[in-house]
Amino acid sequence: MATSAPALHVSPTTRVVVKVVVYYAVLLGVASVVWRQPAARLALPESIGSLFGGGAVAPRPAAPFGSATLAAAVALAMLAAALLSLPVAWVYLLTRAKRGYQQSVVQTFIVLPMVVSGVVVLVKDSLPLAFALAGIVAAVRFRNTLDDSKDAVYIFLATGIGLAAAVDPPGAAAISIVFNATVLALWLTDFGRSPVELEGRSAERRLQRARELARTGTFVARMDEEVFREMTAEQLEGVAERARRRARQHDPEAPGPEGNGADADTEVLLLVRTLDVAGAHGVVEPRLDEHVKRWRFGGATLSSDGSQVMEYAVTLKKSRPPDELLAALRAAGAPQVIEAELE
Repeated sequence: MATSAPALHVSPTTRVVVKVVVYYAVLLGVASVVWRQPAARLALPESIGSLFGGGAVAPRPAAPFGSATLAAAVALAMLAAALLSLPVAWVYLLTRAKRGYQQSVVQTFIVLPMVVSGVVVLVKDSLPLAFALAGIVAAVRFRNTLDDSKDAVYIFLATGIGLAAAVDPPGAAAISIVFNATVLALWLTDFGRSPVELEGRSAERRLQRARELARTGTFVARMDEEVFREMTAEQLEGVAERARRRARQHDPEAPGPEGNGADADTEVLLLVRTLDVAGAHGVVEPRLDEHVKRWRFGGATLSSDGSQVMEYAVTLKKSRPPDELLAALRAAGAPQVIEAELE
């Protein structure tokens, strides 16, 4: 049976970098086209023209903002702030993917510049409003604990983009682009990483502390509170199976799950390679019901070639040879089953 070619695997880093570059190119292109329209050149702030080489617009007589004009200016500034903050959030998600992040912090990077830009448009031509805003900010205190010092930099950047979007949109675009380019360069080159010799010593100390913690009930309690509590029954069963397998590797003479030593049924690990995990469940598990005494699904892992390896802990029937089970699974064919083996 012919197998379908695996899809081209593109790393998450490449996808995000390409998305950010294309986004900036499209955003600047659309803004340039809009600026070339005469109506837009009269309505938008004059500072935008310098970004696209449109030249200065003929001076317009100063006139106080009407309610409709003021609302349009606020909406335009908030939209510009949101559009220029979105790629910053993408870069933050990429660079923080391994360490984790808070959803509220990510959303703040979009909302905060919008709020700042709208407020600045309202108060920049009114000294009394500016003093009133300063008094309100002094009276209202926001308290939040950030996990990383770099998060504070992102918050400061979001405030700067909001200010610039209301006062000088080309400056906001420059801040957003240069910041993202710098952060991506530092992250991709792993700039500032400690030398290998120092890293080895610190890693050894961290490992020693982890071993000391694992000897106490505190470690188990923390795992139960921070990890196991949010897992489903199927995920917990998979973790339990992996723990039992690791324990048997450390102590092969230990009793099996039934606790009756050598007379207990021996579990073996069945590995099924597939390109379609959902479809493989419907093919593999009916055959397991037929050929084995008991089985448990332990999860699936992604391989370097794009396929996935499904793990089952199975207890074989004495009346059924293992080769019979493997032959039944392999007969299903790809993409549900590419290969099956017992360990």
